[in-house]
Amino acid sequence: MTHAVDEVNRWLTANWDATLSLRAWWSRLAESGWAVPDWPTDWHGRGLTRADAILVRRAVQDHSAVPAPTGFGVGMAGPTMLAHGDVDQKSRLLHEIIDGSVAYCQLFSEPGAGSDLAGLGTRAERDGDDWVVTGQKVWTSDGRLADKAMLLARTNIDVAKHAGLSYFIIDMHQPGVEVRPLREMTGRAYFNEVFLTEARVPHRDLIGGEGNGWAVANTTLALERALSGGGIASPSGHPGTMAGDLDQPAGEFSRRPSSDAGPSSRPSERLAALARSMGRTGDPSIRQDLVRLHTLEHLNSWTAQRARALALEGRELPGAPNLAKMDQNHAYRLGRDLTFRILGVTGTVHGYTPEDIANAEIATGVAGLGDLVQAALFAQGPPIYGGSDQIQRNIVGERALGLAREPDPLKGLPWRDLPTSR
Repeated sequence: MTHAVDEVNRWLTANWDATLSLRAWWSRLAESGWAVPDWPTDWHGRGLTRADAILVRRAVQDHSAVPAPTGFGVGMAGPTMLAHGDVDQKSRLLHEIIDGSVAYCQLFSEPGAGSDLAGLGTRAERDGDDWVVTGQKVWTSDGRLADKAMLLARTNIDVAKHAGLSYFIIDMHQPGVEVRPLREMTGRAYFNEVFLTEARVPHRDLIGGEGNGWAVANTTLALERALSGGGIASPSGHPGTMAGDLDQPAGEFSRRPSSDAGPSSRPSERLAALARSMGRTGDPSIRQDLVRLHTLEHLNSWTAQRARALALEGRELPGAPNLAKMDQNHAYRLGRDLTFRILGVTGTVHGYTPEDIANAEIATGVAGLGDLVQAALFAQGPPIYGGSDQIQRNIVGERALGLAREPDPLKGLPWRDLPTSR
């Protein structure tokens, strides 16, 4: 156990209070530096190594205290600003992220520019000290719960598509920003489309300089791929003003210590238990695929450990985030197929409200049926969001393996001259 873990345990003993509001607790955690212990000491962190930071976060959980807020702010916007923001931007924007008072979403993809992100057409035009933004974004995760967004927009149409992009932090609570939910087959609306009609962004919230948005966005995308497998939503309260969690008692969001966390949460073990309960363990194809899923989970875990170990030595495994995302997506799809094969016709029973889900579980006698079916239905999403599997393969082939890029006769043309420009 490291000195940092001893220190955070002493701090938690003196400071954790389940009766505090989540807002007050997250503020206390942010001020201490333990919310983001691997961030620089100049910017609200403790300057710890990534390995020690993982141990610290584990210690917070073991203390049954609420961990720091998670999500797009802490996971993506904050680290992107640390890498590309100026002193003024970091001074104004970082603290409200780590104390959970502001929630973020990501305004990148568009109806005509998903896989070809650099071809996006949302325009931002300078108007004095502001930029005026008009366009449409889609597949915006948690857009309805966001206070601010990472926005990629086109500021120059007379240069090649990659060169004309700029990266902004935009306020979602303003006229000209409309968020519409996209209902999924799960019944949820995790994704949204966002319409921007002359929305405004102060020039001081342009990150990385005009025309440098592609480089800044690639930092965010790398962070997103690293986070995709672990999920973005916080299990310990949602940050920001829209979710309604900040003024609830922090104790309602605390988790049990990891040493007493009950049965494993690995999908292979949950599905093995389901197969036993439904008498499907005699099916050799189900047994074989349960072993495949178990093996894949462990391989993915070991690959992640290898990448972390290399990072601690200042090295990296080329293409590791992309390979990890594809492997996790394969596990999601295999878990989906196993779920429906084990459940059989019972897998067609699904509810879209808490009451309907409870009634379905009573009628079928399958505990947790709602969660099982919802997870299986959602498995179609991960291979698409955060960069589709096809895009990940291209990145690995070109950047990790050094394969030749696919010929692009339009490369270098100004964006306004591209056939797909709007």
